[in-house]
Parts: sequence; structure tokens; C-alpha cells
Amino acid sequence: EVPAKMEELYAMFDRYEPGSAKNLKKFLDEAQYKYKVGMADFVHKPGHSILEFADLRVLSSLFRLQMFTSMARHVRKLFKNEQLIQLLEFPVLFLGATPENTPALYSLMNYADMALGTWYPMGGMHKIIEGMVSLAEELDVEIRLNQEVKQVHVPNGRATKVITQDSEYEADVVVGGADYHHVEQHLLAPEHRTYNQQYWDKRTMAPSSLLFYLGVDKKLEGLHHHNLFFDADFGRHAVEIYDQPQWPSDPLFYVCAPSVTDPSVAPEGKENLFILIPLAPGLEDSEAQREKYYDIVMGRLETLTGQNIREHVVFKRSFAHADFERDYHAYKGNAYGLANTLMQTAFLKPKLRSKKVNNLYYTGQLTTPGPGVPPSLISGQVVAEEIFKAIHP
Repeated sequence: EVPAKMEELYAMFDRYEPGSAKNLKKFLDEAQYKYKVGMADFVHKPGHSILEFADLRVLSSLFRLQMFTSMARHVRKLFKNEQLIQLLEFPVLFLGATPENTPALYSLMNYADMALGTWYPMGGMHKIIEGMVSLAEELDVEIRLNQEVKQVHVPNGRATKVITQDSEYEADVVVGGADYHHVEQHLLAPEHRTYNQQYWDKRTMAPSSLLFYLGVDKKLEGLHHHNLFFDADFGRHAVEIYDQPQWPSDPLFYVCAPSVTDPSVAPEGKENLFILIPLAPGLEDSEAQREKYYDIVMGRLETLTGQNIREHVVFKRSFAHADFERDYHAYKGNAYGLANTLMQTAFLKPKLRSKKVNNLYYTGQLTTPGPGVPPSLISGQVVAEEIFKAIHP
């Protein structure tokens, strides 16, 4: 159990590895610096070129940001206990590389998680969407639902129309918030694509996931809102995602039980569970595979919590590669976008603005600043600023 309060967290580290609390403080102090510099000087830049980072303040910070030190080396220099190491390395599993190949810059995620805390919108994550919709409608934005875009019409290098299955919409500016690869490869003619298929084939993608949404007809003991289980080999699972892509032999998994915190997401006396297994993108996905892994994780969950759960599951739905591709046109069924490797960071990511269509922009997890809900929202802010500057030079 990982406590939320810092003093309790330091005490927990000392229990597992005597004297490690002082190293955790050092680790988080360094991570805090990276977080503050990253938020101030990196995250909100559009990523047009390396020149955006060519000022003395940013250049002087590069050494302390540890761009060229791996996360694994950074963590293992300070800690020896394997469970503590796994706890600190686990967040980078979703960035798109093993800890050995991920810059130590991303320890900033540990600072955000441990020091700033984990936040949850009461009512569920969709409340964020509802809030955005409400604000948009207050600003007289008209939202058209169930209009799948089939083509972006581009005469003379400008996007003038967005064509859906049953309508056409004239446009002064087009922003592609869908999967970047899908917009380029399926909605644009070849001559209007900034990146060809060979480019995308060479990209390193962040993981996909196998998800299970479960309704349980009783309250469960011993679960928190967020639950990580490290009863399997972290290193092997990471290799099976990135180095030797395959369905994992002994998967790590995460369980979210939001009904522990939020009574509105499940009937009284019942539980709402969300189970996630990180997977390599591009794997063959079948119902048989899903059932196999459901049995694996449920068996382990029952053993770890000491209670019968499967017999009390009254609702079950799975979601994996095929669903990400069908519902979101996600390239290779990815769940987390483009991997945050050193060669796919900042100005080395696919550009926010098309090089071939001068009024076409992109947002989301395959462009700047990167994968995750907050970065994807920030990409929308950055694009809005870029459009404003283009319209009002």
C-alpha cells in the first residue's frame, strides 16, 4: 500500500530499504526541478524547431534535466530494493520505452504523482468532457455529433471543406483532433500528406491496453481507488511490450475502483472496477486472448485480495486493440499515442501544423507535447494560440 501523505511515504521507503527516505527526498527534489522547468519552458512550445530551446536559461538546464541519463540508471543509483525500484519506474511503462531507454527527465512524472497528488473528477473522467462541452456552448460553439469525417477537401493547398458521411462543412481553418496517422493517411490525398506510411512504420508507439470494465454485486475489501500489483516480473513485461512485442507471459496489471471514492459510479453496496493490462501495440486481438487474460488477472486478484470476485461479476466488457482501431482509428491500436523516446521528443514529434496544407493543424497525443490527458489538452491550447497568431500576425 502506497500512502498519499509524504511523511508516510518516506516512512514506507525506510521500511523497505533503511535510509532510503533521504534518497527519495533527493529524487523528488530533482524531479520537482524537472517538472517546473518542463512546464515553464518545454510543454507549451509548439515544437516548430530546435531554435525554440536556444536560450541560455533552457540550455543551462539541460544537464540537470538528465535528458541523456536513463530512468533505470537514475533510479538504481539511489535505490536497491526491487519493489521500490518498480514503484518508481512503473509510470514510464506507458511512455513508450523500457526504463533503460527512457530519459531520466521523466522522473517529473513521479513528482506530479507523489508530491502533487492524484486528482479525480467526481462522477468520472467523462465529467472533464462535460465541462469542456458546457464551456464551449457558453461561448456559442456548435457541436455536431455522429458526423464521422471521411475527407478533408484541399484545393490549391488550403483546406476548404470537411466532408462527413452525410454533410459538408466549409472551413477557414481545420484542426485534426483525431488520430494523426488516420487524418493524414485516410482523410487527405497523398500529395497533401506531410508524412508517408514509411514514416509512421518507423515510429515507436506507446502501449496499447487490454481493459476490463466490471460491475460487481458486492463491496470488495482491501481495494483502494488506485491499485498496482507488482507480483509479476516488471522487466519481463516491459520487454514483451517494447523489445519483443507479444502478449505477456505473466502480466502486470492495474485495478481502478472509483466506487471506493465516488459513490455515484456504482449502486449502493456494489463496486465498479476497471482493470488495465499494458500491451504492445499492433498485436493480434481476439476474444479467446481476452478471456485468457481475464482468467489470469482475476485469479491473481482474488488470490491477492483473499476474496471471491468472479462469481459476483454482473457486468463485464472488454476493450483492446481492435476497439481502439474501430472507435478511435488509433494507429496499431495504440492507447497512449507516440512514445516519448529521446528521438520523438519536442520538435522531433509530428508537427502541430501541416507542411502541405497551410490552414490544417493537429492536436492530441501523437504530436506536441505528447501522450496523456493533460498533454493532449495542452496541445489544443498551443494550436489555438498558433491559429490566433496566423490569423492576427
